[in-house]
Amino acid sequence: MSAPRRQDPQQSDRMLDPRVIDPHQELVDYSALAEDEIAQIVRVLQGIRRWREAEQKMSFTSRDRMKLNETDMQALRFLVVAKNDGRIVTPGALAGYLGISSASTTKLLDRLAAAGHIERAAHPTDRRALTIRITQQTHEQVRDTVGRTHARRFEVAARMSPAERETVIRFLDELSETADESASAIQEATT
Repeated sequence: MSAPRRQDPQQSDRMLDPRVIDPHQELVDYSALAEDEIAQIVRVLQGIRRWREAEQKMSFTSRDRMKLNETDMQALRFLVVAKNDGRIVTPGALAGYLGISSASTTKLLDRLAAAGHIERAAHPTDRRALTIRITQQTHEQVRDTVGRTHARRFEVAARMSPAERETVIRFLDELSETADESASAIQEATT
């Protein structure tokens, strides 16, 4: 696994400024905004970029430390939640959650078992089925890395007022919608 490439922050910051990347306002109409408003909006976009880079770095470090890929980590997070909920996980349930084929699930489970991250066992009520459990050691590793990160994020959100949280929620929801719309447009353009 290779680490995410580190970009020049000053160059990246310039790439977020519509005055630089869209000087003729072909995509973004910022004519009604004052210079300080544009600068503030650019700082919001810079904050999003820094968050994405920090998130990618944390994700890469966690996966690299455990020698896993992203799908493996998603599977382990699913197994942690299932363990915490006291739910039994079957290969089919895991495949459904991950949106992968049964063949891919078998390969994933073989990889995780070989690395000592999961245990397979007979299903308690269906003798034809298997269950999958995360090992205690891996559960603790995931909790100590991903869990602590989520705890810090929760603390940051908890320090905000309810109104501030609602503003952030609305902003992130609208941002997600634009990403979904862009992905759909790209997919349509390439088919």
